[in-house]
Amino acid sequence: MNFLFFNFLNEGGPMFMYPMLLMLIICIALIVKVFLKGDENQKTTSLIKHISLFALVFGFLGFMLGMIGAFDAMAIATSIAPSVLAGGLKIALLTPTFGMLVFLIARLGLIGLTFKNK
Repeated sequence: MNFLFFNFLNEGGPMFMYPMLLMLIICIALIVKVFLKGDENQKTTSLIKHISLFALVFGFLGFMLGMIGAFDAMAIATSIAPSVLAGGLKIALLTPTFGMLVFLIARLGLIGLTFKNK
């Protein structure tokens, strides 16, 4: 199971996936901190919002850069098999998917914090 997760991170591009994993860990730690200690001036809540949005945009940046590289390779190649193209698209979609996952987890935590405060 652990190897499958690291394969997922490595396939999506370590330059983008590991920083997003770090952002996920930071968001979860900040949400737990706010649940336990509170957040009177809303700075931590604002930080969670910014980090989650950054992870989302960072994932799409990884997707765009990966697609540019793929299109460059396709322009050079004379013929491309559909299975190769499908595999490349799958790998390209891993970064925005992980970015959306980080965003959703952080936003669900913020929704929980909102319910806790009311």
